[in-house]
Amino acid sequence: MSEMKDLFTIGEVSKLFHTNIRTLRYYDSIGLLKPTMVDEQTGYRYYSTKDFERLNTIKYLRTLDMPLDSIALFFENKEISVMKELLENQKELIQNRIQELCRVETKIDSRLTQITEAECAPKGQITVKEIEKRRVAVLRKNIAVTDDLELPIRELERLHHLEHIIFLGKVGVSIAREKLIKREFTSFSSIFVLVEPSDEVQLQERACADKKDTFLEAGIYLTIRFQGTHTQAPSYYKQLLSYADERHYHVCGDSVEITLIDAGLTNDVSSYVTELQIPVKYDV
Repeated sequence: MSEMKDLFTIGEVSKLFHTNIRTLRYYDSIGLLKPTMVDEQTGYRYYSTKDFERLNTIKYLRTLDMPLDSIALFFENKEISVMKELLENQKELIQNRIQELCRVETKIDSRLTQITEAECAPKGQITVKEIEKRRVAVLRKNIAVTDDLELPIRELERLHHLEHIIFLGKVGVSIAREKLIKREFTSFSSIFVLVEPSDEVQLQERACADKKDTFLEAGIYLTIRFQGTHTQAPSYYKQLLSYADERHYHVCGDSVEITLIDAGLTNDVSSYVTELQIPVKYDV
C-alpha cells in the first residue's frame, strides 16, 4: 500500500477493485470519481477509503448496465427516491431489450428452419399446399426477369422503411396471373418482402402499417422447389401449370417466387434453392 496513511495509489485501487487504470482515469476526467488528492509535482492520484464506497456504487450500477450519466445524476442527488427512479427506468430499458432479443432469437430460429428445410426438401416435386394468409410489403413494378433485383429491393426497402426487416429468404417476386395463363415468364409484376410476426411489431412501432402493406391471401397453392434461381424458373412454372390443367385447377392469382438459398448464403451456385407457388382453385 501507499506510504501515505489512509491513501491508495491508482494502481492499488485498480487491483483492489479489479478495475482498469484507464477506467479510473476516465472516471476522474468526467468528474464521476475524483481522487482525494493529486500530487502537484508528480501528478499521481491518491484515493481514500471514502472514495471506495463511491467506486463500489459505480461498479454495482455498471453491472446493471446503468449509463454513466445516470450514475452521475444519482451522486448529484443522492437520495433513495432518486435511486429507485433510476432502477425503475433501467428495469424498463432492460425489459425492452429482452423483448428485442426475443425478436432476434425468433428471426434466427425462423431462418435456421427455412435454410434446413430448403436444403433437405425434395426438389422438382410438385406439392399441393394449403397456405395461411401472409402479410407482405409490396412494390408493384414491372421488372424483367434478367434484371438485377438489388435496385428494386432498395426501392421496396425505402418505400416501407424496412431497413432491418429485409433479410435472406424473405424477399420474393410475382408474375401476374394473366401472364401465367399466357405462359409468359419474362417479367415480374411486383417484388415483396414477407413480414414475420416479429417484424409486424416493428412496422407498427414505425407507423408503417398503411395502405402500402397488403397480404398474400390464404388458399390452395401448387408449389415446387428446384435447385437454381429466378432465371431457371420458367420450365418449373410450365410444370406447375400443366399439373393444374391436368387436374382441373385454374390459376386464381399472381405467383409467389422466393429464392430460399442464393448468393447471400453461399458461393456454391449448385446449392441455390427457389420455391414457386401458384394460387389455384378447382374448376367449377
